[in-house]
Amino acid sequence: MTRSLRALCVALLFAVASLVSLPAHAAFPDRPITLIVPWAAGGGTDQVARKIAQLLEADFKVPVNVVNRIGGNGVIGHTALATAPADGYTFGMITIEINMMHWMKLTEVNHQSYVPLALMNADPAGIQIRANAPYKSVPELIEAIRANPGKLKASGTGVGGGWHLALAGMLRSFNIDPKTVPWVPATGAAAALLDLAAGGLDIVPSSIPEATALVSAGRVRSLAVMSEKRNPAIPDVPTLKEAAGSDWTMALWRGMVGPKGMPAEAVTKYREALKRVYEHKDFQDFMAARGFTPVWADGDGFAAFMAKDNREIGEVMTALGLRS
Repeated sequence: MTRSLRALCVALLFAVASLVSLPAHAAFPDRPITLIVPWAAGGGTDQVARKIAQLLEADFKVPVNVVNRIGGNGVIGHTALATAPADGYTFGMITIEINMMHWMKLTEVNHQSYVPLALMNADPAGIQIRANAPYKSVPELIEAIRANPGKLKASGTGVGGGWHLALAGMLRSFNIDPKTVPWVPATGAAAALLDLAAGGLDIVPSSIPEATALVSAGRVRSLAVMSEKRNPAIPDVPTLKEAAGSDWTMALWRGMVGPKGMPAEAVTKYREALKRVYEHKDFQDFMAARGFTPVWADGDGFAAFMAKDNREIGEVMTALGLRS
């Protein structure tokens, strides 16, 4: 073997050895993940997110750390998630408010600012009235509203909040101006329901779990739920369509997303893992025990869901004069 050929062989051996010694591409995920929640610790969104984090951590075999980014009525957390590094190691939970904030010009972030991963939960609005109210059904309530414009008062959240829009959308489905029912701002459904039971309000659109205690005590009645199907936990309460023929539905929903540009491998891994989390008995039992309604949609289904919800919310906010 000539000297030049021997040198070439040695060079080739070194080249092959160097390639073999290069570290292989680590499969996602191989380090801790951050899960951003745009609402405070302890609330419903935080509770659901932390359960997902717990089960996802066991599935991925890496820590999943929940970080609450609060403020600005959800703007800060939703924006932080949309602008997070798109390396796959930051994802989070968004809520129905993403389809409200941009209509009011509070932020330019909207549902298209993310990579949709999965819809996990949607708690339908219910129509709650006092147990001794003279109207005993949705048609009777609608008749009372038409006969007494401006007289029946409603509450359940701040002006423009989810429950406000739920009632406004229902009224529009019956060709009633939402402003016919004055909205009294409240810190939340719990306070409004107590006021309802005491006689200070006439209608509170809230989730059924929020009203359960007062319904069980015989102080409040649920007339209908704004969903396509009845809630298995309260099978005697009809849907709005069954009760009065309205197709209007609305629920406060929660879903998982990542920032735009997330690697395809990470997107696929998240979607597959979140499906396993959703189907896990521990998750289903957790949701049932707390009155949350599990609702699943994959990435494409979640995107379509958000687009429809965004359009409907925009229409309702326009009718209420809340769209900037």
